[in-house]
Amino acid sequence: MNTVDLTVAEYFAGIGLVRLGLEQAGWRVVFANDISPAKYEMYKDAFPYDAKHYIVRDVFQLDPSEVPSTLLATSSFPCIDLSLAGKQNGLSGKHSSAFWGFIRILSEQKLAQRTPPLIMLENVTGWLSSNKGRDFRITIQALNELGYSCDVFSLDALHFTPQSRPRVFVVGVQGIETANNLELLLNRSKSLASNRLKQAVRDNFDLNWSWLDIPEPPPLNTTGLASIVEPLDDSNFRWWPDLEVKRHLEMMAPAHRKRIEELGAKPELSYRTIYRRMRQGQQRAEVRHGDTAGCLRTAVGGSSRQILVKAGYGQIRMRHMTAREYARLQGAPDTYPINVDEIQALTGFGDAVCVPLIAWIGRNVLLPLVQTNTPLNINQRSSIFKEESVSASSMRRL
Repeated sequence: MNTVDLTVAEYFAGIGLVRLGLEQAGWRVVFANDISPAKYEMYKDAFPYDAKHYIVRDVFQLDPSEVPSTLLATSSFPCIDLSLAGKQNGLSGKHSSAFWGFIRILSEQKLAQRTPPLIMLENVTGWLSSNKGRDFRITIQALNELGYSCDVFSLDALHFTPQSRPRVFVVGVQGIETANNLELLLNRSKSLASNRLKQAVRDNFDLNWSWLDIPEPPPLNTTGLASIVEPLDDSNFRWWPDLEVKRHLEMMAPAHRKRIEELGAKPELSYRTIYRRMRQGQQRAEVRHGDTAGCLRTAVGGSSRQILVKAGYGQIRMRHMTAREYARLQGAPDTYPINVDEIQALTGFGDAVCVPLIAWIGRNVLLPLVQTNTPLNINQRSSIFKEESVSASSMRRL
């Protein structure tokens, strides 16, 4: 029986966590591109047999003929200029303008009649409001002009790992009838459509939308930080000295400090995370209320490394989170190798995606588009049906 070869071209591929998630859902990445040699170094350690598919180059300098025809193209284009942690320069900014390099490739493929029938874009929630919503609008317009009707939804990594990491996803489909039935979107729960997202669609209702049948995501993850913390002995050099702990306690607002001191007095261990932030010209150590991490970030854009607090049995200990803990918060397996220095690894994982979240989308949003009678572009359909099974995930070799 013929099977669909679920091929993927991955733009802004980073360290390969989109790949990891999609491969868990049966997809096969055959091309990857990113501008960062440091991220490629981590990628080739994780996927040594397939690193030849990864081209390290500015997307604007990429030759479209180097990109194979695929069923799906993904684009996690840089978020720095769209994020609250960045300068919010939008799609005209130095980093996020790379989106137009992706559109250039798709436009060239359209001329050659080999555009991917499916595309998936991912970015921060600030994408919806950047430049008063204009950036989101021109993004969807650009996809519409290439023949894609779009759906948009939001999803938080907190459904899969103990990390709060809300992201916005756009799925574009060629050859599908535009169906601007706003009720289908408005009836989605907040897990898939925040109020801001719904308003962004209302403001752009004239564009070409086609709402997919997306199920509810799993319940919020309840494993807590204890499930990802590396068991470092109290004598480990990573734990800060008492003076540094005291300094950070003094940087806390009274309510935050009280929260930590109460946990420290309990006859059990609890974990919390801290970010240092500037508030009214004063540096503050802000503690998350629940047993989850804040959104992982990189030093790029002004964010800091996340701090772990271990409290209980009359003690309060603090240290920076490790690269392996970052990896676990992103849902990457412990078989994912970390052979680079810690700052490079933290940047790689902090700028990546949540693996099980992507796997969920691969199974519940993308696969149904292939398995149903969705009228994909006929030229693409003839090139993606092959007498072969989908290849196994290369991560099994790790």
